[in-house]
Amino acid sequence: MLVSILLWLLGGLVLLAVAVAVCLMLATWWIAAKSERLVPASGKFIEIGGNRIHYVETGEGRPIVFLHGLGAQLHHFRHTLFGRFGEGYRLIALDRPGSGHSVRAKGAIGRVTEQAEIVRQFIDKIGLAKPLIVGHSLGGAIALTLAVEHSKAISGIALLAPLTHMDASVRDKFGSLYIQSPLLRWIMAHTVAIPASLKYAQRTLAFIFAPQATPADYMVKGGGWCGLRPSHFYATSSDVVAIERDLGGIEQRYGEIAMPAGILVGARDRVLGMHIHGLPMTEKIRDLDFEPVDDLGHMPQFIEPQRGIVFIKRIADRAFAVDR
Repeated sequence: MLVSILLWLLGGLVLLAVAVAVCLMLATWWIAAKSERLVPASGKFIEIGGNRIHYVETGEGRPIVFLHGLGAQLHHFRHTLFGRFGEGYRLIALDRPGSGHSVRAKGAIGRVTEQAEIVRQFIDKIGLAKPLIVGHSLGGAIALTLAVEHSKAISGIALLAPLTHMDASVRDKFGSLYIQSPLLRWIMAHTVAIPASLKYAQRTLAFIFAPQATPADYMVKGGGWCGLRPSHFYATSSDVVAIERDLGGIEQRYGEIAMPAGILVGARDRVLGMHIHGLPMTEKIRDLDFEPVDDLGHMPQFIEPQRGIVFIKRIADRAFAVDR
């Protein structure tokens, strides 16, 4: 009798777990479908080594390629900077592999060296002549990797609140994304992660934009909804895990960087502290243009877009003068 009751309870628990999982999968599907409607693909696609890269471009002249940060997408530049930049520049922003509307190649794991190589091939494939690379946050680490490993492909780097060093606190801040098992990462992406991300979106954004407020139009015009899809979560988690594979080695080579380089960083950045990821770079890159900004957090392109443009153009003047 007791065995029958236990089996009945076990069966009930299994059914309940299945029901919960199905509900979470349906919620994930609904949120992802809404994301696709609110922030659809808006640019061109190009195939690079099995990666399907989504990108947008505007203007003519000096080429500048923009690389977004962790969990972000190309609207972090298209929405904030492109319309204010003025003439004389060809501006290209891409969704990094797996992020936004780009698709990561089967077997790729998101290492910064891997992503830098894809950007190098992207530069070649669309016919850019040694562009300036602008990198925000994790995009900054990829820009630095390009400067170290593919210096002949680019003219310079302009970094906005960049990730520059191995920092244990980063894993702590994004602990929910640090999922080492690809299988568990996939399960989380298709069940719990997206509903939970939507529920806590405002809290997460408040941390990222602090001390400033999150822009009211961020979720749609800034592309925020784009991150609420299983593929995007999976790629973001992969990026977090993969950072540890290469960044420690790359940071040992910053002294090799001889091209024009600059860093704009907020003194009140809670995501990537200036004293870890900003100030030490002044001792590692020769003639670094270092611009700290009081009372600014991690998102200068949203909060101080005009300052960001002036900074990027200043580095561009140096980079393209050298290249000519």
